[in-house]
Amino acid sequence: MAVDAPTSVAGRAILVTGGGRGLGAAICEALAADGAHVLAGDIDVQAARATAMRLGAECEAVRLDVGDESSVREAVAHAVSRFGSLDAVINNAAIDLTVPIEELDAADWERIVRTNLTGPFLVSKYACEHMRARGQGHIVNIASTASKRAWPNAAVYHATKWGLLGLSHALHAELRSHGIKVTAVIAGGMRTPFLLDRFPDIDVGTLQDPAAVARTVRFVLMQPDETVIPEIMALPMRETSWP
Repeated sequence: MAVDAPTSVAGRAILVTGGGRGLGAAICEALAADGAHVLAGDIDVQAARATAMRLGAECEAVRLDVGDESSVREAVAHAVSRFGSLDAVINNAAIDLTVPIEELDAADWERIVRTNLTGPFLVSKYACEHMRARGQGHIVNIASTASKRAWPNAAVYHATKWGLLGLSHALHAELRSHGIKVTAVIAGGMRTPFLLDRFPDIDVGTLQDPAAVARTVRFVLMQPDETVIPEIMALPMRETSWP
């Protein structure tokens, strides 16, 4: 029996967190180029608006603080109201602080956990309320090689990304019977402000274009209804933090 070919994302309503810059902006661009209705959510609403202006009619900006429950609830409600549905969410927003553990304040720990782990929980929770009623939807969680191995001075980032990978697989197990797909995209180092602003001496030749990871996100969204990809990894060929 023939298997359906991967489908387009055209016409789907998709919320991208952290959509104002870096990988989030690249994801918005890849999805909008394929005809999706994209909502670029970012705590920096001016950055989200810049993404939306660059991409045109297929993209709209919304202020979204993923660590704030009311902000998440309002953004999801806005997406459903604006587009009539919410077909997918991309949990991309993340922050980091690279310091030894003795220099890591409890307040910074809480702030990073709230953005990187509580945020995807909240977005998934409120998106699921709509998706479960429709019997379909897709949650994509942007993890990292930091969810698979560890390096010094990044305790909170590793904790959140390992946690996000666990959350993603738990939701895959819980939600698939309701027609909701869940995918973890494990991204290797990218040429984005997330790394370049903090590590100006990094060898950019060991990093990848975020557009490649964005195309990976689009690929998992394009699978036919009968297929889900729970986990996928996209690495630069010269990745130095992965064997």
